[in-house]
Amino acid sequence: MIKVGVNGYGVIGRRIADAVVLQPDMVLKGIAKVRADYKARLAKEKNYDLYAADDKSLKSFSEVGLNPKGVLNDLLEEVDVVVDATPGGIGAQNNPIYQKFNKKAIFEGGEKHALTGFSFVTQCNFNDAIGKRSIRVVSCNTTALCRVLNALDQGFKIKRARVVIVRRAADPDDTKRGPIDAVVLDPVALPSHHGPDVRTVLPNIDIVTMALKIPTTNMHLHSLIVSVKEKVNEDKVRDVLRNTTRILLLNSKEGIDSTAKVIDMAREIGRPRNDLYEVPVWEDSIKVVDDEIYFYIGVHQEAIVIPENMDAIRALIGGYSKEESIGITNKTLGIR
Repeated sequence: MIKVGVNGYGVIGRRIADAVVLQPDMVLKGIAKVRADYKARLAKEKNYDLYAADDKSLKSFSEVGLNPKGVLNDLLEEVDVVVDATPGGIGAQNNPIYQKFNKKAIFEGGEKHALTGFSFVTQCNFNDAIGKRSIRVVSCNTTALCRVLNALDQGFKIKRARVVIVRRAADPDDTKRGPIDAVVLDPVALPSHHGPDVRTVLPNIDIVTMALKIPTTNMHLHSLIVSVKEKVNEDKVRDVLRNTTRILLLNSKEGIDSTAKVIDMAREIGRPRNDLYEVPVWEDSIKVVDDEIYFYIGVHQEAIVIPENMDAIRALIGGYSKEESIGITNKTLGIR
């Protein structure tokens, strides 16, 4: 059994912890948190071993009766791999601690590529990640783009990709940042950071991205224009995407014509927290004009990177093929 610790128990960390528990080859040794909030109490109710981030946090936990097993350093003594799901930039501060304990570490997309020198998306570069000391699972938007563009590149050889990303203003529980009564150019100066981030995983893809934020919390929505080298039509594009794992073709004729409907579908198929691990692609949006493919994809920012984290754990430990890890992760998470 792979012994896993999760440092950070927010939007991503709590989903990673729950996913680890479902894996037949992993055991969750505990989660570390800074604040003794309701999330910490709920983790305790799930019988997850709770650790405070440091001595200051340890005191605050004890004062409210949560009684952690110790601090982060104590958790690190128990694990093979630590998944750092702390806010962006904090992982870089934690990395020397993980190195001191000689622990393999996974960081999330809020950290910079330079922290590990290796950015990860399962379908693109699982084999290159095997046995590394640390890797970075890229952000939600980059994960979605890499899955889709990798499939199209393998099928038709991409010449260039141009993407407009319409971003949610905030996560559902984030009351500090939104929704806002505006459309915010994010950034104004182009391009956005998403294209360069894709190239940390798929360095040969010519991609330019632009992004803006709107008053919603459900999902992101991407508009893609992808130019390819080989002759293509709509049916061929649908076939390639349909046969790619972790991509889910949807059709507006079934009433799924918005991100809200996608979330409602996830709810109806029984996903915890309405999570959608797949990239939804509206198949009836796919249009080919000359060598260009036009289509829409959605990105559930809270959930899409969870499968990648499970596969990243196995890649660091070694002993699994890409297909084996994808198979285990998909089965345990109910990925269609």
